[in-house]
Amino acid sequence: MEEAVHAINAFVWGPVTILLLVGTGLYFTIRLRLIQVFRLSLSIRLLGRREAAAEGELSYFSALTVALSAAIGNGNIAGVATAIALGGPGAILWMWITAIVGMATVYASTVLALHFRVYRSESAEYVGGPMYYIEQGLGPRWKPMAMFFAACLVIAAMGTGNMVEANSVADTLEFSLRDILGYADDPALVLGVKLIIGVLYAWVVWLVIVGGIRRIGQVVSRLVPLMFLLYVGSALLVLGINAEAIPAALATIVRDAFTGTAAVGGFAGAGLMAVIQFGVARGIFSNEAGLGTAPIALAASRSGHPVQAGLVAMNSPLFDTLIVCTLTALVILTTGVWQTGESGAALTTMAFNAAVPDLGKLAVSLSLIFFSVSSVIGWSYYGEKGSQYLFGTRIVSVYRRVFAMLLPLGAVMNLELIWALCDIANGLIAIPNLIAILLLSPLVARLTRQYFSRRGAD
Repeated sequence: MEEAVHAINAFVWGPVTILLLVGTGLYFTIRLRLIQVFRLSLSIRLLGRREAAAEGELSYFSALTVALSAAIGNGNIAGVATAIALGGPGAILWMWITAIVGMATVYASTVLALHFRVYRSESAEYVGGPMYYIEQGLGPRWKPMAMFFAACLVIAAMGTGNMVEANSVADTLEFSLRDILGYADDPALVLGVKLIIGVLYAWVVWLVIVGGIRRIGQVVSRLVPLMFLLYVGSALLVLGINAEAIPAALATIVRDAFTGTAAVGGFAGAGLMAVIQFGVARGIFSNEAGLGTAPIALAASRSGHPVQAGLVAMNSPLFDTLIVCTLTALVILTTGVWQTGESGAALTTMAFNAAVPDLGKLAVSLSLIFFSVSSVIGWSYYGEKGSQYLFGTRIVSVYRRVFAMLLPLGAVMNLELIWALCDIANGLIAIPNLIAILLLSPLVARLTRQYFSRRGAD
């Protein structure tokens, strides 16, 4: 089964998908005249703006934190480590490229999500996203593609935003508990502890998601800034200790991005194609640019104009990949542990612990829990909107129960298989979304021109 999954994964994340993801970002970057560069300051200023008269459930800040809660998760800790462990340091440059051009992709898809969002009277909320702008923007005959996106979204939510996160948290907490309590490394006992962790985890998540988007927004708008400061502060402390190694780490990232990495220590080596593949795949898993997920969260915002929401959404790859993932990568590279052959969250934990023993392990464990809980909460909303599109509002309560029940299962499953399944789901989500925003790109360009011509220098 694992061989079949990996074969499918290699096909889904082959050259065509990679070119489509990066190419779409480049296309919008050029067509929108480097909007992610020249309008970045405006996008940050909009976070503090309150559109009191506009319709929607969340402020710009709360909507962005929902998007960030889903994006900043396991991919920032375990995903970056996996990219380095399998693709070498050069994979990080491809993560950066994916994030930079992805900012334009996220902008375009969010503009469309707000332009075509709908009001559901039965749940008294605004909803939007790729499934809506595919059907309404491209026409009814494209509805099968919208339904395909929604179905893949639900599957990805169950994997990317559910079992992967539960698995990493269970692994990390079980290892810490074993170290503290000193119980035997017995497979049955370890499995039992992970199952208990998964059940408690599911209970915490259920208490939040049962309250819908308003409660989700209230929780993550407090949780995301707290976890961001905790992790960034810890990473900066480590980098301060190893400051002299930072220039060499950056040079290695740039050099290996175009040459691959030779085998060294426990690192098995990686060719150029592996560097690009793991960099782009983990970059997308981290910041979700091109997947069309962030626009689902922003569609619930009280937005005065679709372009404003698009500008706010650009901050997601910025904070997620260009800041958090970069700090994780530099911590791993400057401490030298990437050559040990370790991977995933264990590699990141090893890196922090190498610089600050015990305190580093505690910082990563707490950050992983915060990141994971917030990511699961955010992804639960994405999957909920996908199931609502497919089956109507009545399915929402059933979906929430199933989502919570899968968390204990994910806590005890094999990590490698889950990662591969998530990569497949993410690739399948990206394809219909990218096709749609490319076909609707004239509308995005027109709305952008109209907004900035009306507001002048703003």
